[in-house]
Amino acid sequence: MKILLANPRGFCAGVERAIKIVNYALLIYGPPIYVWHEIVHNEFIINEFKKKGVIFTENLKKIRKNSILIFSAHGVSEKIKKKVKKLHLKNLFDATCPLVSNIHMEVKKASLNNKEIIFIGNAGHQEVKGTIGQYYNKNGGIYLVESKKDIWKLKIKNEQNLYYITQTTLSKYDTMHIVKEIYKRFPNIQSSKLNNICYATINRQEAIYNLAKKTDIILIVGSKNSSNANRLKEISEKIGKPSYLINSYHDINIKWIKNIKKIGITAGASVPNIIIDNIITFFKKQGINKIIELNGKNENVNFKLPRNLQKLIKK
Repeated sequence: MKILLANPRGFCAGVERAIKIVNYALLIYGPPIYVWHEIVHNEFIINEFKKKGVIFTENLKKIRKNSILIFSAHGVSEKIKKKVKKLHLKNLFDATCPLVSNIHMEVKKASLNNKEIIFIGNAGHQEVKGTIGQYYNKNGGIYLVESKKDIWKLKIKNEQNLYYITQTTLSKYDTMHIVKEIYKRFPNIQSSKLNNICYATINRQEAIYNLAKKTDIILIVGSKNSSNANRLKEISEKIGKPSYLINSYHDINIKWIKNIKKIGITAGASVPNIIIDNIITFFKKQGINKIIELNGKNENVNFKLPRNLQKLIKK
């Protein structure tokens, strides 16, 4: 029996940046530190930060005056930002992933230029809420679609001034089908100038596709509310491999690997290495000692910390 590890897997640059921001805030100010929503969608990370005095909330009334607040990696709406300005905070740090911030800028520009937007994304996801919340033009509109069916239900005000964007953590394979359907209904639609699905999401999806061809079963490490982890599971299942989304080795059922020769393991972009290491240790205790690291794309992306935090670190 062998274990094959997808490459790349785990943390992306946006997640690393967000976690650094919280850690530095704790180091500089001490607890409590408030974070709007979960800093990233990973149960282990959230629980560890709670132990250190981080308070995750979406209730402005619970945030004390003269305290420290951090916006999560998923971003927030302009409405939330305006309300936060009235809180009299000691300091505010924005941990929004720079790739999400780029999309926010696109939406603001479109709103300013009276353009309408079709936004491909998952309803209710924090990134989607924040992105939709950048659009303010009452004469236009931003329209969320989750499937091909949704496209034909849309009522656009001006089809000649229309373009589409996507959430950063979607399946690139499913999104391609939705985009084709958009062009069927709106042949003149313009596309975003950016590749909205982020590099880390695409790389991990390509890695699991490669992993699925070589394994009998796949374990995807990630939390249930993680969009990118759920997309990995969907891709694996579509290829026809038994696939399980797990938070840690505690979720593994030994029955899954009965008569299995090759176990594939990957992880969503919010998963720390320690969880993957613990899963490998668990399997080694079961007598599985052959671990194979697959080849994959190297990721050398690094995002700078917010300027106001950089100044404090230098001091």
